[in-house]
Amino acid sequence: MFKVLQHLKPAVALNFHKNIRTMTRTLQENAILEKTINNVTLLGRVGSVPVKKGTDKNSVVIFSIATHNNFRHETGEMVQKTDWHRICVFKPSLQELVFNNLKKGQRLHVSGRLTYGSSKEENNYKQTASIIAEEIIFFQSFERNDM
Repeated sequence: MFKVLQHLKPAVALNFHKNIRTMTRTLQENAILEKTINNVTLLGRVGSVPVKKGTDKNSVVIFSIATHNNFRHETGEMVQKTDWHRICVFKPSLQELVFNNLKKGQRLHVSGRLTYGSSKEENNYKQTASIIAEEIIFFQSFERNDM
């Protein structure tokens, strides 16, 4: 893909990058499916308490997690940049665990896949990036009510 972009004019390449996030296509029955990889692994701290949205049959639990990147500024001082990630949990058993036990500030390991979408806010569409959680590991224990 990158070799192709090198040969495109800058305006075409920029437009290609914009549209690549939301490309979908209909596959024919006899189409050969190519193997691709979309893995995300994050280790950070929870930034917001989980929120449950949707219906009982079709729900999602959403929360945010912060990760940090440390680097030396040109002045010589160390700087820490924080990135915020939107996590979406669709697995029912994982939803329950997260919704009932996750606390703000808790250290967490999240594995999943990256997805893009858009939402409408005040007549404007906003692009969103989310991680669909497949596995979550708690680094701090929580009290169980069923013991």
